[in-house]
Amino acid sequence: MKLVRQKDKFSRNRAPVLRAALAVVTATALAAGCASGEPAKPPVKPAPGPAEVAKQRAAVHAGRLAAVKRWGVAKMPLAAPKPPKKKVTPKTRKGFEVAGQKNLPPVFTTIPTKDKVVFLTIDDGAEKDPKFLKMMSELKIPYTAFLSDYLVKEDYGYFKQMQDRGVVLNNHTLNHRYLPGLTYAQQKREICGMQDVIEKRYGKRPELFRPPYGNYNQNTLKAAKACGIRAVPLWNAEVFVDKMDYREWDRDIHPGDIILTHFRGKEDWKGTMPDMIRKFLKMVTDKGYAVAKLEDYL
Repeated sequence: MKLVRQKDKFSRNRAPVLRAALAVVTATALAAGCASGEPAKPPVKPAPGPAEVAKQRAAVHAGRLAAVKRWGVAKMPLAAPKPPKKKVTPKTRKGFEVAGQKNLPPVFTTIPTKDKVVFLTIDDGAEKDPKFLKMMSELKIPYTAFLSDYLVKEDYGYFKQMQDRGVVLNNHTLNHRYLPGLTYAQQKREICGMQDVIEKRYGKRPELFRPPYGNYNQNTLKAAKACGIRAVPLWNAEVFVDKMDYREWDRDIHPGDIILTHFRGKEDWKGTMPDMIRKFLKMVTDKGYAVAKLEDYL
C-alpha cells in the first residue's frame, strides 16, 4: 500500500512538470525560428469585398477629377483599357525598310491594336519643368521618354524623378546628330554611348531607340542592333503647344498611333509643357481616345 501511495503522489506531481517542459521546448523552437531568420508569417488578409473595391475606385476617380480641375484640363482623360496579355512585335512600316531589314530592328509609327489608344513619347530632354512632372503624375498620364545625353546631363536628377514615377527612359543618342551622315563606327558610338549613360545613371540599358529627326540608314539599324536595341518606334503625329502635325493624308489619329512631342518651354514654344499637355489631352479625349503606356503593348 505504501508503494501505491508513492506512485499516486508521483503521478500527481508529474503533470505540472510535463507542462513546464513543454513550455521550454516551445520557447526554444520559437527562438530557433527567429535565430534562423524566418519570422512568423502574418495572417493572410482577406481579399477586398465589392464595397471596398468600389470605394477604392471612387477615391481614385475623385483624385483624378481634382487633378483635372487643378491643372485646367478641359475634360477627364479617358482611362486606357487593360494591357493586352500578349505584347506585339510590330513589323517595319512599308516604305521604311532598309536592305536586310528582316534581320534588323523594326521601324514603325503605329502599334497594331484595335484598342482606341495612342502612345505619347517625348524626345531629347531640353526642358526640365518640375510642374510637368507633377502634372503627369497627378493626372496619371503615361508617356515614354527618348533622351539625348548632351541635354540630359544638365540635370540627370530630373529624369531620375521621371523614372521613379514609372516612365521608361530610352535612347535618342549622345549628341543628337544626323546619323546617316556618320560612319557605322560613329553611329555606334552615338547609340552605344547613350546606352552606357542610361545604364550607369538609371540602372537599365534601353531596348527602344529613336534616331534624331527620324533619319536613319542601314548602318543606323545595324549599330542599334549591336548596342542591344530591339525596336525603333518613330511617330505618326506630333503635338506642339499650339498645333498638331500629322504623317497621314487624313490628318487624324488612329488606334495605336505613336505621338511625338519634345521637352520644350517658352523659349521655343508659345507656352509651357503643361500647356502642350492640355492641348494634347483635349484633342485625344474629344476623339474618344485614351493614352496608354507604350511598353504595355510593345
